[in-house]
Amino acid sequence: MTLRITSFSNFVEARQVSFSVMSALLKLEDVSVLRDGKVILGPISWSLSTGQRWVIIGPNGAGKTTLLALVGALIHPSSGSVEILGNRMGSVDVFELRPRIGMSSSALQDSLPVEERVVDLVLTAAYAITGRWLEEYDLWDESRAKALLDIFGVRELSERRFGTLSEGERKRVQIARSLMADPEILLLDEPAAGLDLGGREDILERISRYLDEEGAPASVIVTHHIEEIPRGTTHALLLSAGGIFAAGEINSVLTESNLNQLFGVEIALSHDGRRYSAISKRA
Repeated sequence: MTLRITSFSNFVEARQVSFSVMSALLKLEDVSVLRDGKVILGPISWSLSTGQRWVIIGPNGAGKTTLLALVGALIHPSSGSVEILGNRMGSVDVFELRPRIGMSSSALQDSLPVEERVVDLVLTAAYAITGRWLEEYDLWDESRAKALLDIFGVRELSERRFGTLSEGERKRVQIARSLMADPEILLLDEPAAGLDLGGREDILERISRYLDEEGAPASVIVTHHIEEIPRGTTHALLLSAGGIFAAGEINSVLTESNLNQLFGVEIALSHDGRRYSAISKRA
């Protein structure tokens, strides 16, 4: 069977028109996820709206990665209702939905072919596939892919094989890839994890600058570390044991009291007007 895919630019324009007035991008109602008969997430209810920039924080095993997979249309709920971009999970073709959700995660990275050229990995994200086959792209597509690599500081790696990149370089390429199809929702799972101080600060500022732009997607970022919350984050979701501990505007949710209870450690929280930091009061 021959697969022929042409430029996705017209698709992007049509999608932007049809959803330009939508405010509720994501809605979960009484959602639970079970594995081997055990509830690993839920029941939770939560929504994401246009213009919001969420961070999800919680201890190991709290359900952060499961929640991200759920809202990324990678898994289905065991019970409850999930609506993504006006479509209810279970009644929509997820392969049509996924290109409209940009995602970067360690699990996705493991599925990317190491022999693929960096620029091709970014290009193929337009159709939610991970390797070049018989698709065709035009100059607009290639220009966008290279521009995104440039925004995240790795344009010079365009012709390199993905498997030859460092961990930090792979994260930057993945983020560029997640934005290729001009998604309405951007999901980033620990985008700064494993980076040195310089790399962390650089990538977080690049993410913030991109999301500052008019028309940028609503975003959800998962992190274990308060210091890795990007500037401009508007809302916070605190997860504990698969349930929502607190959710809402970041200034009201990200407090010393909530963090003390969430992690079981007395924490001193500070905010310099741009970024947060936290240390144990016992230190």
